[in-house]
Amino acid sequence: MADCFHIALAQLNPVMGDIAGNLKRARDARVRAGSADVILFSELFIVGYSPEDLVLKPALQEEARAAVEELAKDTADGGPAVLIGTPWVEHGELYNAVALLDGGKVERLTYKYELPNYGVFDEKRVFRQGPTPEPVTVRGIKLGIPICEDIWKQDVTIWLADAGAEIFLVPNGSPFEAGKEDVRLKLAAARIHETGIPLIYLNQLGGQDEVVYDGASFVLNADQTIAVALPSWNEHIAITEWRRNVDGNWTCSPGEKFAAEDRSSQVYHAMMLALRDYVNKNRFPGVVLGLSGGIDSALSAAVAVDALGARRVRCVMLPSRYTSLDSLEDADACARLLGVAYETIEIEHAVKAMGETLAAPFAGTQTGITEENIQSRLRGLILMALSNKFGPMVLTTGNKSEMSVGYATLYGDMCGGYNVLKDIYKTEVFALSHWRNRNSPLGALGPRGLVIPDRIITKPPTAELRANQTDQDSLPPYDILDGILECLVERECSFEDTVARGYDPATVKRIEHLLYVSEYKRRQAPPGVKISSRNFGRDRRYPITNAFRDSH
Repeated sequence: MADCFHIALAQLNPVMGDIAGNLKRARDARVRAGSADVILFSELFIVGYSPEDLVLKPALQEEARAAVEELAKDTADGGPAVLIGTPWVEHGELYNAVALLDGGKVERLTYKYELPNYGVFDEKRVFRQGPTPEPVTVRGIKLGIPICEDIWKQDVTIWLADAGAEIFLVPNGSPFEAGKEDVRLKLAAARIHETGIPLIYLNQLGGQDEVVYDGASFVLNADQTIAVALPSWNEHIAITEWRRNVDGNWTCSPGEKFAAEDRSSQVYHAMMLALRDYVNKNRFPGVVLGLSGGIDSALSAAVAVDALGARRVRCVMLPSRYTSLDSLEDADACARLLGVAYETIEIEHAVKAMGETLAAPFAGTQTGITEENIQSRLRGLILMALSNKFGPMVLTTGNKSEMSVGYATLYGDMCGGYNVLKDIYKTEVFALSHWRNRNSPLGALGPRGLVIPDRIITKPPTAELRANQTDQDSLPPYDILDGILECLVERECSFEDTVARGYDPATVKRIEHLLYVSEYKRRQAPPGVKISSRNFGRDRRYPITNAFRDSH
């Protein structure tokens, strides 16, 4: 009976649907695993996670199976066995599976038992629930393979423990949420407490549309201490060494332990990785955005430069008669600090032309929000024209506070392909801007030090669509607005509960109304990175047609 066992952890960034590429990534990782006994990959690694309805295509199922069988042949060389996530069709049913590859063949398959069907997950829509899994034996060691959601309840791990599992290896596709690392650790510790069995938590890395996976894989011993902690935001292969003690139980020897981050660091790195992967995996040459001299566009530009490099970011100032000298100076200063290509395209002549075009139908009416929106839509038109002509994706810059209450223009500032601030409230925009000026993010391609001029952060926010306009002409102060939205969106509080937290009843009623009636706008917004547990589009799914109001 072996008393030493080596398990390689492959925390990698698969590309959705790139089965040939993911197969190559797996092969390269196996070579790097060297003399390990087994290498573990993340959930559904061979196709990427989460594949949504793409996994229902028979052609994808067949190609994935063929790739797994090809990888299995490699294991005839006597090197590491492989545990790899894959969709698998058996007897006409589609399963979320992990395949054990060893000795040149597909040795065993284990299927996911607990299929999540909440938030960003719809697995019951596409997969069949597997039977309660049994341990798989690798080089004489019984390994329990609960797949991701299988450890969120105790049933599977207790079953595996009773069946003789010696170590839990948990492949995950666990999306990032700010602060979620503590939830994962407590969850893993609970399963260890119940079973006395050490646990490996191996998570996917990378951006997939609105979801970003942070990695942050770890190993907990039976005493619930951390033996290994892999980094967030970076691919990493670690070989863990396990030794059997006199009682016959396994302990992981101490290994690499990367430090945890604060919230601002987590969120900023999540935005960087999500944007980088969205642009690169969809083969855009770069991004273009309107740089207005305001904080939202400045922070968006900083994230873009850090993610892609200054050469792949094009910033455009689109001034009107209402654009202040401060905004012109601040946008120019920000562009210089970031080192991006920067130009000015005046919109006043286009605004005038639209005024002349609409003079007859608008005759006898007052100038108002319609004319303000025309300015925003002209800016969107120009940015989309640059995108169509030269290829970069338009990066939109609206934040979650604005999107919550509809303080955004359809086909205007909402016009684009992706938004890194979509799940970021305005108060956090300020915090992240301060953080970036004081820190150089890990793997950032942008400059160190100050990248957002101080005046951009300190001046009152404004859309500058009319004379002397500020956001607070239409909205409560952002600390109040965001506090109310935290109650209504993140916590689903009632009107009474929100007011009980100290907010003015009339203000709460108005914000609740704006939140409901703006749903149609949010349905047409571009995708953006999920940061919270209640992002718009994937987590919070409300009807557009909706007469319900909780206000009294």
